Amino acid sequence: MKQALFYDKEVGYVKCELCPHFCKIRPGQTGICGVRKNQDGILYSLVYGRIVAANADPIEKKPLFHVYPGSRSFSIATVGCNFSCKFCQNHDISQMPRGKNGRIAGQHTTASQIVLAAGRAACKTIACTYTEPTIYFEFALDIAREAQEQGIHTVLVTNGYINKEPLKELAPFVSAANVDLKGWDENFYKNIIGGDLKSVLEAIVLLKKLGIWVELTTLVVPGFVDNENTLSEIARFIVKECGVETPWHISRFYPHFQYTDLPPTDTRILLLGKEIGRAEGLRYVYTGNMPGENGENTNCYQCDTLLVKRYGFHIEKNTLKNGCCPSCGAVIDGVGM
Repeated sequence: MKQALFYDKEVGYVKCELCPHFCKIRPGQTGICGVRKNQDGILYSLVYGRIVAANADPIEKKPLFHVYPGSRSFSIATVGCNFSCKFCQNHDISQMPRGKNGRIAGQHTTASQIVLAAGRAACKTIACTYTEPTIYFEFALDIAREAQEQGIHTVLVTNGYINKEPLKELAPFVSAANVDLKGWDENFYKNIIGGDLKSVLEAIVLLKKLGIWVELTTLVVPGFVDNENTLSEIARFIVKECGVETPWHISRFYPHFQYTDLPPTDTRILLLGKEIGRAEGLRYVYTGNMPGENGENTNCYQCDTLLVKRYGFHIEKNTLKNGCCPSCGAVIDGVGM
């Protein structure tokens, strides 16, 4: 175990200040995430160095389309999450501590070993992904610090449910983040996700202010997110608070976990969402989980020239020249474009 950061000792409990849940954890108990435990008045991380997944993935799988396109990202995770999404596709590891009586699976690994493995696999980035990086904050921080020393970037795939001070401490070592903006309704966040929308929006805005490259993903869950008003509100927020350069990935839902009775998202609403995003002024809007529809390609926002042609997680064509459109010279936003 590793002593946790960001908590206060109170009479009879410790108060975790890592995420907006602000869990009050009594001795012998864990917080909502299931991986931060009060032991004799000290808060410990139960997942520090306990990796449950490690793979060299295409960066496009995160999805991060504007971060070193075509490169590989060494992707890691521990068990646990501070959300409880009823449609989580990685529920077997994200919800393991809750669903299996506190079980903490994972192989003991050091930050140095992760960075070394990333280098050996010729990965430009290390991605904290699959589950929620916030809940293994201390390990993610150590990895990101060491990776930066070795010239490897760290990226986050996150639900954005993290408090300001922890995010500010991690930010200097993070180059990019894909944040799941799961919807636009507080009841949806409270009852289906297990968090609150306001805190996520604040984290997204702070990420941008801290100079981290941000891409956003919205999973269009039927009956909850698949309506024109919701998609319009999200697009307007992105334009106003994040900027027109922020890529928005509108992703198709497939039945998972507790929502196996829902159908896959009607592709028409994803295509409508793309139209909405572009109409609001966003330069890059992508449709995900529907390969072959050309929704994953990057076109120049100025002259519409096809720049990066993708199929699934693979790049079939890349005509960018020093990060610019070869036809009109427009600078294409991102990291390592």
